[in-house]
Amino acid sequence: MHPCLKPLSILVLSLTLAGPAPADPGFAPVAAADVVVADHLFVHRPVVVFADSPDDPNYLRQMDDLARGAADLAERDVIVVTDTDPANPSALRLKLRPRGFSLVLMDKDWEPELRKPLPWSAREITRAIDKMPMARAEALERHPGR
Repeated sequence: MHPCLKPLSILVLSLTLAGPAPADPGFAPVAAADVVVADHLFVHRPVVVFADSPDDPNYLRQMDDLARGAADLAERDVIVVTDTDPANPSALRLKLRPRGFSLVLMDKDWEPELRKPLPWSAREITRAIDKMPMARAEALERHPGR
């Protein structure tokens, strides 16, 4: 092995062994049936995750990714809402009418901004949030002069 490649291969090996970022222990999704929209209106930005079962592989992958990105989502006032019981539809399921797995990103006015039929990374979600007019205004308030 070329001497210059040895440090690079050690770095690649250590990153591979480290695995993905750990999930945030404070990550606490809320069941859609337990959500009172009035309590969160203009306070939290919901990311609603629907599935036909809590064992849906897309649902499990989505929840894992949201848990790993919980800190970035919390900075954007995100509340993660879940609904995995189509037999007992929540008010959000009735309003948003998902089919199978679905991720719905809503703004603080609780109106849908984006729908995805497959899991989306926390990074993609935060980028989408950062483009929303309400989030841009919040960023300007937090960092005047930018």
